[in-house]
Amino acid sequence: MNYPDGQIVHLGDKVKLWEGCVGVVVCSIDTNEFDEKFPAAEWDYLRAGVLIESSQAGLIHYLQPESTFQLLDRRDSR
Repeated sequence: MNYPDGQIVHLGDKVKLWEGCVGVVVCSIDTNEFDEKFPAAEWDYLRAGVLIESSQAGLIHYLQPESTFQLLDRRDSR
């Protein structure tokens, strides 16, 4: 999955989901990246998309990005 600006979504990305809601990518099924708390064995059945966890909205599975998605921070330099 890509952000609206074309960048690929990766594990650990801090994402503005919508105004007042920020989350962290905990799984990217598309790039085969899984946080140790969200292992592939438990989540790869979804087959596509990403899981984003936020304190405001909980855990959300997205197949496509929302137009409001904005990458705020990346945990490493990809």
